[in-house]
This record gives sequence, structure tokens and C-alpha cells, in this order.
Amino acid sequence: MTNTPPPTRSEPQADDEIRTRGHLSGDDPFRAVRFWVIDFEGTTPRGHHPEPIEVAVLDVQHRPGVGPLPTGFTFRSFIKPPEHAPLTPMATAQTGIRLQDLADASPAPEVLGELESQVPEGPVLLVAHHAPVEAGILYAYREACPRLARTSLIDTVLLARAIHPTLDSYRLDALISHLNLPRPVRRHRAMDDVEITARLFRQLLGDAARSGLLTSLADLIRIAGRHPKASAPHQPGLF
Repeated sequence: MTNTPPPTRSEPQADDEIRTRGHLSGDDPFRAVRFWVIDFEGTTPRGHHPEPIEVAVLDVQHRPGVGPLPTGFTFRSFIKPPEHAPLTPMATAQTGIRLQDLADASPAPEVLGELESQVPEGPVLLVAHHAPVEAGILYAYREACPRLARTSLIDTVLLARAIHPTLDSYRLDALISHLNLPRPVRRHRAMDDVEITARLFRQLLGDAARSGLLTSLADLIRIAGRHPKASAPHQPGLF
């Protein structure tokens, strides 16, 4: 398990994608919120929900004059899957994760409990591409990470559909190609996918700000938000 800042990068020029039209940078809730871009890699055993084998998080927050950028906090860990969901050859072929990578890994409750302990104070939103996958895993382990399981998600699929409604596909690879984003060398590894999702999120926010589609955090949540199942009122007898 690692929790280390990424390599130092040069500060980008002022981000006119966020700063000019749209007034996102003038919205107090948008400036205050921390966006936790999250990705799980996993296995999907027949008859069961997906089980994670790797998780990564990249913390992003708006910086005046430059837009949303990583704060320096990252989290990455392998996760030992339960016995009913062993690592499969198909999962290895897709992710490159091997049995030896998981040999000393902790199970999901321990890893997600550690991640939960590092959620910052103040407003936080999760960001994921096709967020129901991440939401489902967090819900399955909600006892280990109750705050994360109750945190609303921004789905970059929904955001891309709102901004670019005529595309044939909103899969991550298709959006990488359409927006000319750099393709990760290790696609389908959690941290690589988190980093490209963060770049996609920034690009989409810029496109939305230029078009006037987003002027506030409330707009972003309305257009691309997903409400977590764990925060829904429990109504015995209905389910």
C-alpha cells in the first residue's frame, strides 16, 4: 500500500478553460470541494458482485487561476480478493496484475478502512468513469468505509454525454481518442486510469465552462452526479 505524492510537475499556465466563461472559478462550493478521482480494478465472479483487486485515488481541487489540479495526495493499493472471487487469467490479461502481486495484499475491508481514514475534512465528491462500478464496490463494503459509501459521485460518462451528445461511444478509450488525451501506458491499472480520468474530468470541465453549460458545483452535480445507495433512507418491508 502506498500513500505518496506524485512527482513534482511544473505549474501550468492560467487555465482559461475554467477561468473565462462559465464562472466556475467564482463559485464558492466549487472552489471548496475536494474531488477524489477513484478507480477499482477487479474480478466479477459469476453470481456475485465485482470484487476489487486494486484501488487508486487522486485528490483534485480547484486552484485560483489554473483550475482543478492534483493536490499531491494519492492512494494506491492491491487488494486480496475473497476465496469465491480468485484472480482469473482474463483479469490478468486485462490488467497485468498477477497472483504474486496479491499474495501479501490486505483484504478489501482493511484497505478501504485505511482509505476511509484519510478522507479529508470538508466537502468531498468522488469522481469516476462509469461510476456505478465504483459505487457498487463501496456499497458492498460500506461497513468498512461508511463515509466513502455515502459520498456522492460525479460520473464522467454522464458529464461527457451532456457536453458531447453526438459521440458514438462514451467508453474511456473512445473519449481519450476523441479528445486527443494521452493514452496511459498501463491502461486498466488503477492509478493509470485514475490519472487519465482526472485529465478527462479537467478537459470536460473546461469544455462545459466555455459553453456556459456549467456555472456552479450545483450544475455539475445536477448534470453528472450519482446519488450513493448507502445514503438512501432505509424503508423496511419495501425491499
